[in-house]
Amino acid sequence: MTWFTDSPFERMMREVPKAQPPEPVPQKAAPKGHPCYGCGQYGAICVRPCYRDRENTPTTKKENKMYQLIIAEKPSVAQSIAAVLGAKRRENGYLEGSGYLVSWCFGHLAELASAETYDEAYAKWRYEDLPIVPFSWRWKISRDKWTQFEILKTLLHREDVGSVINACDAGREGELIFRTVYCMAGCTKPTQRLWISSMEDDAIRSGFQNLRPGSDYDGLHQSALCRAKADWLVGINATRLFSVLYHRTLNVGRVLSPTLALLVQREAEIGAFRAEPFYTVQLDCGGVSAVSEKFKDKAAAMQLADACAGQTAVVKCVKQKERTEKPPALYDLTTLQRDANRILGYTAQQTLDYLQALYEKKLCTYPRTDARYLTDDMQSSVASYVAVAAELCETPQPEAIHAEQVCNSKKVSDHHALIPTANATKAAFLDLPLGEREVLRLVAKQLLCAVSDAHRYSETTVTLSCGGQEFTAKGKTVLQTGWKQYSGGETVETPLPEPTEGSALPMDAASVKEGKTTPPKHYTEDTLLAAMENAGAKDAPEDAERRGLGTPATRAAILEKLVSAGFAERKKLKKAVYLIPTQIGNSLITVLPEQLQSPLLTAEWEHKLKQVERGELDADAFLGGITAMLTELTRSYRVVPGAEVLFPSGREVIGRCPRCGSDVTESKKGFFCERSDCKFGLWRDNKFLTAKRITLDKQMVAALLERGRVRVDDVYSEKTGKRFSTDLLLEDDGVRSSYRFDFGKEGTK
Repeated sequence: MTWFTDSPFERMMREVPKAQPPEPVPQKAAPKGHPCYGCGQYGAICVRPCYRDRENTPTTKKENKMYQLIIAEKPSVAQSIAAVLGAKRRENGYLEGSGYLVSWCFGHLAELASAETYDEAYAKWRYEDLPIVPFSWRWKISRDKWTQFEILKTLLHREDVGSVINACDAGREGELIFRTVYCMAGCTKPTQRLWISSMEDDAIRSGFQNLRPGSDYDGLHQSALCRAKADWLVGINATRLFSVLYHRTLNVGRVLSPTLALLVQREAEIGAFRAEPFYTVQLDCGGVSAVSEKFKDKAAAMQLADACAGQTAVVKCVKQKERTEKPPALYDLTTLQRDANRILGYTAQQTLDYLQALYEKKLCTYPRTDARYLTDDMQSSVASYVAVAAELCETPQPEAIHAEQVCNSKKVSDHHALIPTANATKAAFLDLPLGEREVLRLVAKQLLCAVSDAHRYSETTVTLSCGGQEFTAKGKTVLQTGWKQYSGGETVETPLPEPTEGSALPMDAASVKEGKTTPPKHYTEDTLLAAMENAGAKDAPEDAERRGLGTPATRAAILEKLVSAGFAERKKLKKAVYLIPTQIGNSLITVLPEQLQSPLLTAEWEHKLKQVERGELDADAFLGGITAMLTELTRSYRVVPGAEVLFPSGREVIGRCPRCGSDVTESKKGFFCERSDCKFGLWRDNKFLTAKRITLDKQMVAALLERGRVRVDDVYSEKTGKRFSTDLLLEDDGVRSSYRFDFGKEGTK
C-alpha cells in the first residue's frame, strides 16, 4: 500500500500544482509562394489576426488603463460575451476591447493525472500497490490544450489586469474548470462570478450587472474538487483491483456500476419471469361492453359465460366522476432526454449535444439543469416566451396563459427549467440542423403545455350483474382538451350510454377472452434515465438534496461509457432500441460487492458533497471516508469461485489443466490455465527448452496436456552441437512444471 496524502485537503490547491509542458510539436514552414509564407503559426489553428494585417496596421500608443479578464468555458461562449461587452479586437487566444480581455478554456484544460505520474511503477497494475492515494495531487494538461493554458497564464499575470471574472458554465464543473486554471497559473488577483442561465444578450448584460465575489463560491469549488478526487480514487483503485483479480479490464465507478446493476437486475427479472394465462368474461349488452374479474381457471370462466348466455344483465350502479389532469412541468435535462428518446429515438448524449448547440446559438436556456420551474421574477416574461414557442410550433397560443403554474423560485437551485429564448425566431429555427430543430420544438411544446389549462374529462363507470357475478364497463367524455392539444396525448372519447340503476339490459353475447401476464420490459434510454433519477430514493436520507444516480449533466456520459466499455449494448427490437447488458456486464455485477452496486453510495456522496459546499462537512473528512472504504475493500475482498467461467478470455482452448481441469489457453508469453487461483503455466521462455532450441507451439502443448509427451525433432545438443529426435515429457507435481527427455520409446509428433 502506498500513501501520498498530507492534507489538509491539498491546501485547497494553494500549493499551486505544477503541470509539466508536453513535448513540443515540430512546426512546418509554409512553402515560398504560399499566402502564409513567413508566419510562425503555420500548421496550427489560426486564432490570431494575420501577421500581414498586423504589419499593415498602424501602431498606436496604448492607453495606460486596467483591464478585467473574463474566462469562459468555450470559445463560442467567449465570443458571445465579448460581442455584448464590445471586446471586438481579436488577439492570440483572446478578444480585447472596452476594458475587457475575454479568453476561454477548452472544457477541462487540466485534469487529474494518471497513477503512473506519481510513480512509474504504477504503469503496471499490481494488487500489492493498492490502494493508491496521492499525497499531493497532480494535474495534467494535454498537448493540444497547453498553448491555451500558457495564453491564460500570461493574461492572468499581466500587470494591466486588475481582476478576473469566472464566466465558465454556472455549475459545479464550471467552477472546477476555472479554479483549476486560476490556481495552476499561480494567480492571486481578486475574482468575481458571472452566473447566468441564458446566452441572450440581455441575460449577459444582467449577469454582469449582478456579479458576485468569487469567494461566495469557494464551497462549490471544494465540492467539485472533492467529487473529482473521489471519482479518481474509486475509479483507479476499484478498477485496478477487479481487473487484476479477474485478469481483464473491468471499469468500476460509483455511478457506472450501480447503473449497470439496474440493467442486470432487470434482465434477471425478465429471465425469471414465467407467463401465466388468465381469463375474463366479456358481456355485450345494448351497446355496453362489460368485463368480469380475471380467472386463473379457464373452466370457471367458461362456466360463467355459459351461465350468462341468453340472460339479461341488471344495472347495479352507475357512477360519473369528473377527472382533471394537470399540465406537466417544464423540462429539465433528464425529462427532455427521456422524451427525446421515446418520441424521436435520440440517445441521451445526442439530446445533450443538440441542447448545447442551441444554448451556444442563444436559442435555448442552459441545458444542464435539474429544475422544472422558472423563478418568480420571470413570471411577467412568460407570455413573451409563450409567443416564441407558439411561433416555433406553428400553433395558436393558449387562450389563457397560466404563468403562475411554471414559476416557483423554491424549486430552482442553480438554473431554471429549459425554455426557448426570445432569439428563437422562425427564421433562426429554419436554419437549424434537423436534430436541433426537433429538440427545440419539444422544448417549445412543453412550455405551451405547462402554461395551458388542465385536461378535464368525465368518466362513467357502469356495474352490471349477471350469472351471480359483477361486470364493469367504463367510458370517457372529454370536457376540456386543455394542454393535450399541444402534447398529442390521448384525448379519444369512449362514451357510454347511461342506463338507470335497476334496469335490465338484453344480452347480445357472452364470450371468454384469454390473456397472459407480461414480463417487465427491457430498459430503453428513456426508462433507464427514469430509473437512474429515482434509484435509491426510498432509502436515501430525508434531507438529501439530490437522489438517484448521477446528475442530469453526467447521465448521458454514463450510458455511453457502459456501451463503450463493453458492459452494455444497444439492440433494436421491433420499433424500440433497448440497452441490454453483455455477458461481461452480467459477470461484473456478479462479482462486485453490494456496496459498489448500490445507488445508496452515490446518494450518500451527493448528500455529503452538498454539506461540503455549505461548509457543514470538512473536505478532508469526506475524502478520508472514501479512502477508508477503499482500504477495507482491498484488504477484505476475495475472488468469487468460478471466475474463469464468468470471465472467459475468448482465446482458443488448447487443452485441460493437469492440476484443476480448467481450460488452458495461449497468450503472448506462453500457455496458461484460465482459472485465476491456479498457477499452472507453460512459458515460452523456458531455460530448458531454450537451451535445446525447442519452441513450444499449440500442437506440442495440446499433446503434452493430453498424453504428457510429444515427439520433437531437430533438438540441439549443448555438448556435441549435433541435432537429434526424441520424446519430450511434461512432469507436474502440482506446484511446478518441468521437462525431461525419454529416449526409450517412440512417440508421435
